[in-house]
Amino acid sequence: MPTATPVRRALVSVSDKTGLAELGKFLAARGVEILSTGGSAKALREAGVPVAEVSDYTGFPEMMDGRVKTLQPKIHGGLLARRDTPGHVEAMQKHGIKPIDLVVINLYPFEATVAKGAGFEECIENIDIGGPALIRAAAKNHDFVAVVTEPADYAALIDDIKANNGAVSADLRKRLAASAYARTGAYDAAISQWFARQLGDEFPHRLVLGGVRRQALRYGENPHQRAAFYTDGSNRPGIATATQVQGKELSFNNLNDADAAYELVAEFERPAIVIVKHANPCGVATADSCADAWDKALACDPVSAFGGIIALNRTLDGAAAAKIAEIFSEVIIAPDADDAAKAVLAKKKNLRLLLTGRMPDPKDEGWVIRSLSGGYLVQSRDRSVIEGELKVVTKRVPTKTELADLMFAFTVCKHVKSNAIVYAKDRATVGIGAGQMSRVDSARIAVWKAAEAAKAAGKTANPVQGSVVASDAFFPFADGLLAAAEAGATAVIQPGGSVRDDEVIKAADDRGLAMVFTGQRHFRH
Repeated sequence: MPTATPVRRALVSVSDKTGLAELGKFLAARGVEILSTGGSAKALREAGVPVAEVSDYTGFPEMMDGRVKTLQPKIHGGLLARRDTPGHVEAMQKHGIKPIDLVVINLYPFEATVAKGAGFEECIENIDIGGPALIRAAAKNHDFVAVVTEPADYAALIDDIKANNGAVSADLRKRLAASAYARTGAYDAAISQWFARQLGDEFPHRLVLGGVRRQALRYGENPHQRAAFYTDGSNRPGIATATQVQGKELSFNNLNDADAAYELVAEFERPAIVIVKHANPCGVATADSCADAWDKALACDPVSAFGGIIALNRTLDGAAAAKIAEIFSEVIIAPDADDAAKAVLAKKKNLRLLLTGRMPDPKDEGWVIRSLSGGYLVQSRDRSVIEGELKVVTKRVPTKTELADLMFAFTVCKHVKSNAIVYAKDRATVGIGAGQMSRVDSARIAVWKAAEAAKAAGKTANPVQGSVVASDAFFPFADGLLAAAEAGATAVIQPGGSVRDDEVIKAADDRGLAMVFTGQRHFRH
């Protein structure tokens, strides 16, 4: 591979004109001949950059509404010919093909067209054909050709040409080629996913994924693991769209926990606060204000809340910020924050404040992907909500207050690692049991943690007394329900479906509990 190849001729065809004028002026000042098409040629001329039309060079006009303009031997021959192969050089001379040393291309905005909700035909028209062909040809022949697909790379290109007296270094050509193939791969992934959705093919035969690195992370879950954060282009409001207003660099665990917290808080219509620690909620509440919701959420488990991740579904105001600032927190994520809140949190230099602009819709479709050794598990997002009539299976019917708390508790349960048990009262969690191998252990741990939280607050009353309890899956035996009843719970919500449902229902009736079945479980492993 040549160490540095001089740039004498460039092909420029971009949909994103960012930085184009500056790049064009730089190349022209270096005496580089610029071939261009359509809007790119017009923009360069308006910037005072001399441009030769591709159609004048090839002797072949653009046709079919611009679908055919660069798919031509004089273009692709100039890109693919190896300058060190006599047969290639002879073919170029014979057919009047000039070498092209630099290609500056970005593709039709297919992803943006889909994102704005365009119709089928408009999306089809925004599938670029010539662009990917040019990119792939130039990247294949990176021994002699430099290819740039992102305006963000213009500065590196300019600096490299300056440093190499008008040439592009072998190192940069190779890195640009790798970036170019990644771009066309992601582009094709977006097209294939869109086509599958149009056909109603939820899980296509070939799974093609594309992403853009948003952040290289210091490390992964542990310091010895390497990690990075990629966005998928879906623009779902949340951690991928958030702007960091202040605080230290986000870590792998910060990002994972903030995502879990924000997806849960989005489930509620009333002002809500969610506190997450190690991907599990340790306090959740709704109230008439975020400040009141904070007090209720914190009371559930103030010990675990220390160093936690906090999510709100409303603009963070000064009153709520002042209360949150009383303890150490890693991250706050919210749709927005007012000036008073920002002023309060500015004193907490290490606290990360993330603002997303809006809330995600819990009912939106989407994939959840988990890697396995040698493959992936792909499933649809758990976007179900309790709708319609719950099935009352006990003699006692839940009161209106109990029913509201049951709905709240089951919503929280959906976001707690299995086996999940959630005790709630007045639309606030009072005890959470998560991630146990036995459901009865989750029920008991939640009660124990509630008692410890009360003790720490100097309270003698049992927090679980008069609460309701939710289980993410059925009780396989009556023991879990009995543990909840002994702790003081008065009503139960669970999916049902166990072979011992009758035994569990009888246990509830014997203790005067109300119980409803949802017919739907919410495992989260």
